Amino acid sequence: MKIKSFLYIGLALLATNSMFAQANILNAQIPEEIGMKTEAELLLDNDKPLEYGYVGDRDILFSKMTWEKVVLDERVNFPLYFPVEGNLGDDRKSLYQVLTENMQSGMIPKVYADSYFTEERTLKDLEASLSMRRITDAGIRYMNENNVGEDEIPEEYIIERNIEPADINSYLIKGLWYFDKRQGELKYRILGIAPAAPDVNFIDEEDNENSEPIPMFWIFYPEVRDILHEAKSFNNSNSAVPISFDHLLNSRRFSGIIYKEENVYGDREVKEYVAENALMQLLESERIKDKIRDFEQDMWSY
Repeated sequence: MKIKSFLYIGLALLATNSMFAQANILNAQIPEEIGMKTEAELLLDNDKPLEYGYVGDRDILFSKMTWEKVVLDERVNFPLYFPVEGNLGDDRKSLYQVLTENMQSGMIPKVYADSYFTEERTLKDLEASLSMRRITDAGIRYMNENNVGEDEIPEEYIIERNIEPADINSYLIKGLWYFDKRQGELKYRILGIAPAAPDVNFIDEEDNENSEPIPMFWIFYPEVRDILHEAKSFNNSNSAVPISFDHLLNSRRFSGIIYKEENVYGDREVKEYVAENALMQLLESERIKDKIRDFEQDMWSY
């Protein structure tokens, strides 16, 4: 009986690896065959994001909305940032590249201007924050001297700059911590995510290194879970088992700093009432975390 149980476990592990590993990589005769699945594999492929369970409003005993900044300079957050350049294939893309490509293809139909999801934005609305086109001073002189319009200026007098994956230095994540009284535990649910980068108009200036990153756009997270489940992040421990971005984010495999919580002061940010003191801002962020965690601990203290 023990041998049979070991065999079943081994087969289950092989089946799990086959779902996550790059398809057909060992059987491909030409590069185009890598990633192709047989009809039988496609029929058996039932890989979907884990569905959220229904949570009734009466089941929420306590909740607190928080906004976190996920800084991509931290090593634990590297899977959200890399790769930033080069074409490593469809299964090796940064989170920003996954989001922008699906926006351009129409798979992500809605993006928003803020984290409250009240004002929708189109790709045309985002052009000013994602790209920049500027005429140099020499180009303006050329226009005046030759009496020509902007369309007739030589290319050497024009500076163009786009926000690239390497320019994204953080992500802003909005989520809800809540205590489910039916299951008796504290849980977390992501509601929104936004890539943040310096202002594209000043991104290459020397004094812009310490500037505050600006959110490019906000996405309602439950709406893009299927897309983020199909996109895989790199697993440094085992490349045969990549982790989907949806799994990575929902399991909180990232390091974030709370920069805002919902409050009576119009959801003011920490830096608004703890000004010009980075250490005290960090301690305030930790205080907010402890306040949320202590609620669950206090539920079981007598």
